[in-house]
Amino acid sequence: MKAPVGRAPLPLDLPALSSIRDRRVILASASPRRRQLLAQIGLTNVAIIPSTVPEAFPKTLSPFEYVLQTATQKAMTVYSAQINNPDGEPALVIAADTVVISPRGRILEKPRHEADHISMLKELRDSLSHKVYTAVVVMAPLSSARDPGYAFESTVEETTVKFSKDVSDELILSYVRTREGADKAGGYGIQGIGAILVDRIEGSFDNVVGLPLRPTLALIEKVLQDDDESIGEFAEGEEE
Repeated sequence: MKAPVGRAPLPLDLPALSSIRDRRVILASASPRRRQLLAQIGLTNVAIIPSTVPEAFPKTLSPFEYVLQTATQKAMTVYSAQINNPDGEPALVIAADTVVISPRGRILEKPRHEADHISMLKELRDSLSHKVYTAVVVMAPLSSARDPGYAFESTVEETTVKFSKDVSDELILSYVRTREGADKAGGYGIQGIGAILVDRIEGSFDNVVGLPLRPTLALIEKVLQDDDESIGEFAEGEEE
């Protein structure tokens, strides 16, 4: 006897999400993981348009400043390029950037090569813990002419990750050679095979994956609320 096929859950029935579900929403990132996370809250029809501007901010910035400036640059670049698109202006642009911070305060992005990847994971294992920061920026055009013409909201979220001390050099080498972590900040994917390296986390799991969902939803609601408020201000100005 065949097991019954489970139904997919219905999308979240929230006014902000419902108002943009059939409109043009852009994710300014090529990350399939961020796209999957947005799909979890019902944003499945998302255009993937990553920023092509090099990420060249100095590593001397604090982790907070570094991820926020990088995510802001991604959002602003894609928003500016798409606002006059013949397909129509975007209802929303979402950008994010994630970095892993070593115990010594070094910003770890994607490993440069296999030896760097191995060294990176050994450093994370041998430390007590490390931090993961994700900055999220959400932009939306304003219906009124209020300067600067768009609503802009941002946040930076922090999660502490602890690798297991039982992770051997052999396991690290084996994981590196799966290539799963080669394109990820810090060199591991907590949502995949990389979970075998992790003992515990303090904070948001999806922040480590690359997009903290609850804060992202709050930003979406805020920028759309900003647009509603701008329309009200414009209407009051017209009456005067």
